[in-house]
Amino acid sequence: MNYINGLLLGLLLCTHSVLAASIAKELKVFEPYLGTWQASFSMGEGQTVTDVSRWERALNGTAIRTLHSINDGAYGGESLLFWDKAQQRIVFYYFTTAGFYTSGKIDVVSQQEFVAYEAVEGNQDGITKVKSTSRFTEGAFTVSTQYLKNGQWTEPEVRTYRPSTKQVKFK
Repeated sequence: MNYINGLLLGLLLCTHSVLAASIAKELKVFEPYLGTWQASFSMGEGQTVTDVSRWERALNGTAIRTLHSINDGAYGGESLLFWDKAQQRIVFYYFTTAGFYTSGKIDVVSQQEFVAYEAVEGNQDGITKVKSTSRFTEGAFTVSTQYLKNGQWTEPEVRTYRPSTKQVKFK
């Protein structure tokens, strides 16, 4: 019986390794992000919010899908990141529960850092562009984000995401 249990455990571990390894080579920088993460931060005037984010392999490993929700679904969004062969770069689309979307490109700076540039369509708050830098270190990642709002870049907002057992929720 122990032999069979050991064999089954070995098969399970091998299957997990194959699935984890089957991400397109251009997307390997995102491998440490796979899983569920959480960050809590202030939105000003004493309002603290919690953002839960899930990163997962999608479309047979040719894309990375992210889902996130703020305050149990008060706001949320979903992205697909993929290698665009024609542009020879990582691109993405982000769709929100607020009715606007973004399209963007990602520059990989190192195996721990990337920069995303987004063009925003249909945002009612005057945001037309977003620039964010993400850095993965010591089992967590930090995102520094700036918004082009009404023609002016905002000061960077910094958020640190740590592993979480919470679920992404949409209302």
